[in-house]
Amino acid sequence: MTLLLDQTQLEIVLSPIERAASFHRENIRIARDTITKVQLTDDAWTWLRGVPNPGTHIPGVVAAGTWKAAGSVEFVLIRRRRPSVVIDLRGDDEYRRLILTTSHGLALTQALRLDVSAEPADVEEIVATAPTPVSTGRRRPVIRPRPA
Repeated sequence: MTLLLDQTQLEIVLSPIERAASFHRENIRIARDTITKVQLTDDAWTWLRGVPNPGTHIPGVVAAGTWKAAGSVEFVLIRRRRPSVVIDLRGDDEYRRLILTTSHGLALTQALRLDVSAEPADVEEIVATAPTPVSTGRRRPVIRPRPA
């Protein structure tokens, strides 16, 4: 899976295997203004609610597809117990939450805070090429332990 971001949307580009497991023919596109919260987690399985409809579920191994629970529809792509990201949405036509196993979760949170181009780019590239913040000249005091 690749995470692409531009000024207006986040696109989750699915591999052929991910498309088959999740029963999705198209990539997932989410308007940026519907993203309300992004959380990093080491265990995405604790966030899984409901049942696959349609989707693939092999407990502890893979969960992929649309998950439906009482009043909630989520897109899930979880593989084993790997670092993941949980993206809460408000106002999206299809999903209320995305749960994705990805090693690029931190880059996604950083890229969402940046001004990005109109052309979609990989979140890792966005963060790697972002200008470094300039110091305002104010330095934090260094706290050193006193000698005994």
